[in-house]
This record gives sequence, structure tokens and C-alpha cells, in this order.
Amino acid sequence: MSHFKNRSNNDNQKNDNPADQQQTPEEQQSRQENSGNASDDLEVDFGDAFDDGAEEPVKEAEDELSALKRELAEAKDKTLRTFAELENFRKRSARTLQDELKYANMSLIRDMLPVMDNLLRAIDAAEKQDQSGELTEQGRGLLAGVKMVVEQFNTVLGKHNCTPIEAINQPFDPNFHQAITQMPSADVEPNTVIMETQKGYVLHDRVVRPSQVIVSCEAPKE
Repeated sequence: MSHFKNRSNNDNQKNDNPADQQQTPEEQQSRQENSGNASDDLEVDFGDAFDDGAEEPVKEAEDELSALKRELAEAKDKTLRTFAELENFRKRSARTLQDELKYANMSLIRDMLPVMDNLLRAIDAAEKQDQSGELTEQGRGLLAGVKMVVEQFNTVLGKHNCTPIEAINQPFDPNFHQAITQMPSADVEPNTVIMETQKGYVLHDRVVRPSQVIVSCEAPKE
């Protein structure tokens, strides 16, 4: 009980401070304001302390963003190049396939042309016999039949876009003609095909085999 009395007495002594009691209300308010201002003076501005530290993360983020942009540009360029190469490959493949289909019969036609040559030789020999009167009536009938076979042969070749090369009286063209010899001639211009010893053929725009020809040259002057 005495303990609480002493504590109460001490509180009363604090409140009974003569200096506080003698102050007017205006002085007490001014004293409290001064005490608050003193607390405000203790505030510290830490903004400058963190400025240098904040710049580093920002710079790192900017560098990382620039690196990502470069990688994105490189990936885009690589993708475009890949698509371009793929498109070129597709076009080349389509062109190759088209050429293979277009010239698929080249080997077959080349192997069949000697058969045509033999038929033409047989016709030529029979016509010479007919001109000399050595060919019989039966031989003439056989000659007509062979000519029909040759015509049918040419028709089939034409359906597959295989046509004979024009040679006689044409200027010599090494792309289509193979000269086996030259012969002087005053009737045509030099370097003109005057005789064909073996007929040539083209498949579309590609030579199956060139024509074997004899080419004119300038006649010797008297």
C-alpha cells in the first residue's frame, strides 16, 4: 500500500513542477512545437545514397534488352534465309522433276533410232533397184509397206514431241549437225548442208542425236 502511495506522490511531484505551473498555455504550446521541430531536424535524406546503386540494375537491364534485340534480329534473318533456301530448293526440285518427266523417253528413243535408220536404208536400196528395173512387183509392194511403217514410226515419235532435224540446204549449225566431210560446190553458199547421211532428231528442245551431214565449201577457182 505504501508502494502505491510513493508512486502516486512521485507523479504528483512531477506534475507540481513550479516551472510548468508558472508557464502560460501559449508558452507550453510553443515549447511543444519546438520539441517537434527538433524531431524533424533528425530526419535524414537517403535518396542520394541509393542513386548510384539504382543506376547499375537499369544499365544491366538495358544491355540485356539490347542483346535480346540483336539475338531476335539474327534469328529473324536466319529464318528468312532458311525459308529462301527452302523455296529455292523446292523450285529446283520441281524443275528437275519436270525435266526428268519431259525427257524421260530420251534413252528409249535414242535406242530405237537405229531401227529407223535400217528401215530408211532398206527403202533407199529398194528405190535404187526400182529405178534400175531390178525390183519385182512383189518387191514394190514390200517397199510400200516399209514406207508405211516409217511413216507410222514418225507419227509415234511426233506424239512424244520427237521430231527430225531439218538439215538439207540449211546453214551448218554445230548444235544440230555433225559434219563428216566437206564438198566443194558452186551452187550453194559455203558452209551449207548439201547432203544428209544420217537423220538427226530432237526431243522438245534437246538434241537426241545430231544429223550427220556433208557441208559445202567454196569451189576452187579456175
